[in-house]
Amino acid sequence: MKNKKLYRNDETAVVAGVLSGLAEYFKQDPVLFRLIAIFLLIVTGVFPGLMMYLIAWFIIPKRPKADYTIID
Repeated sequence: MKNKKLYRNDETAVVAGVLSGLAEYFKQDPVLFRLIAIFLLIVTGVFPGLMMYLIAWFIIPKRPKADYTIID
């Protein structure tokens, strides 16, 4: 089994690549994660969701340039 690691994805990033990195980790479409994030921001209020995103931005490392692969 291949060792999966969570990274921020700068190639498909809109802001910091947190949601696109999560989508890549779970092998889903980044738009799905962005829609879920927007829904959670609206439901819980902006502050908690924004704080979680900022914390994830600092905790999740940026993907090294050598690790980018082409996914079909």
